[in-house]
Amino acid sequence: MTPQQFFRPEILADRAYHVPTAEGMIKLDAMENPYTWPPEMISGWLDHLRAAHPNRYPDPQAPALKQALRSYAGIPAGSDILLGNGSDEILLILLTALVGQEEIKVLAPEPTFVMYRQIAHWLDIEFIGVPLQADFSLDAEAMLAAVKTHSPRIIFLAYPNNPTGNLFETALIEEIVKTTPGLVVVDEAYAPFAQASFMDELGNHDNLLVLRTLSKLGLAGLRLGFLAGPQKWLEQFDKLRLPYNINILTQLSAEYALSHIEMFQQQTSRIREDRELLARKLSSLPDIEVFPSAANFILFRVHEASRVFEALRQQGILIKNLDPCGGLLRNCLRVTVGTPEENRRFIEALYRILAVTPIESGPE
Repeated sequence: MTPQQFFRPEILADRAYHVPTAEGMIKLDAMENPYTWPPEMISGWLDHLRAAHPNRYPDPQAPALKQALRSYAGIPAGSDILLGNGSDEILLILLTALVGQEEIKVLAPEPTFVMYRQIAHWLDIEFIGVPLQADFSLDAEAMLAAVKTHSPRIIFLAYPNNPTGNLFETALIEEIVKTTPGLVVVDEAYAPFAQASFMDELGNHDNLLVLRTLSKLGLAGLRLGFLAGPQKWLEQFDKLRLPYNINILTQLSAEYALSHIEMFQQQTSRIREDRELLARKLSSLPDIEVFPSAANFILFRVHEASRVFEALRQQGILIKNLDPCGGLLRNCLRVTVGTPEENRRFIEALYRILAVTPIESGPE
């Protein structure tokens, strides 16, 4: 037997997820928190890890970690928590639950987080993408019509949306939750920067789930995501979770980090301030369209985006080129908000590429 005989044709035609090398570059392509921990916090963290017993399996229920997450995220009493190796694993669990059922569809507005469609594709589940409007807002008529026509088992709504950065209209999301016969998963990966959430709504809707990750907060290397929602749903999804999926070092590290949440809040507050400053700098450049963002990145449109992307890369600055996606993302680039120095160097490089004389220096 050959791979060509083993795999479905659409898998053979696909490509593995590619992460470009960023060695020696200013890395502004992956929506990471650019700040490290202060030395005294690192010392305390290493002391905390002395409690780990790597020769033993971790507690699969991780009660101490769940309690820390419940306090941090304001998860309502009565709602349960499901842990994942990043939010990607939770998406895989949610969609694996649908495999083998007939006439199953999942739905999301597009463009959005690529893993909704990608994981559905891997599992041979029909994915319905509903185009956003030109300003990247939800098309109310199209969304509600798609819900009625397709009766999706799951709807994914990124809030804020990735890669566009905007928050969808709250009233429309609530209407979608009320009218869909299936589950609505509100993906709040960028909650630390949005200051907006549907977590408080969990007790009001039986079909609402809220997905979060600690990656954007500043713990991307730990790979920890969590799903909050009604216990009757999460206890079933928990049956599909691989045993011991959250290792002991991640559990202890996340518990420690969440006990120092004030430091992360200071960092995310600084990132929000720098996001606004960076957006103003971008908006001051000619022929650049900057889109509003409630996340830790900014989407902007520029003439010949692929050329600009490559020119930035040649100057040691890596951002995300979305132009190959086409459609609404044609000529769009996405830049993560970095440190003030990283933002300054990005803007100055952009000045050079666009042959613009700066009126003043970049973000400070």
